[in-house]
Amino acid sequence: MTRLQGLRPFTLRFVNPLTRLVAGWLPMFGILGYRGRTSGREYHTPMNVFRQGDEFVFALTYGADVQWVKNIVAAGECRLRTMGRELKLVDPRLYSDPGRRDMPFPVRQFLGLLRVTEFLRMRIEHDGKGESERS
Repeated sequence: MTRLQGLRPFTLRFVNPLTRLVAGWLPMFGILGYRGRTSGREYHTPMNVFRQGDEFVFALTYGADVQWVKNIVAAGECRLRTMGRELKLVDPRLYSDPGRRDMPFPVRQFLGLLRVTEFLRMRIEHDGKGESERS
């Protein structure tokens, strides 16, 4: 369990609505769009995002057992709005990395303090025309 578990209700109620306003435009932030696997409802969750080539890595600060992760893994895809661009991400892969090697150094240190060791990696789906990003 990460140290942020106790802050989750506060984050969902107060932080997420505010960050949704700007997360799709800022570096290292994004908004994940996905559908609930049982409700079919559309969700938009602001996240920290870390690009590595044609892939994005998400630090699972509340662990892998949260609904947004389960929804994306079940669907096998999601949308990501980051830096003003809309991307389709596919092939979700959960993994554990106690060394947090895929994170930038300052983020790695911070996640270590929070005991975050679980991550989600997804790749950008190319549309067949060599395009991977849509404005």
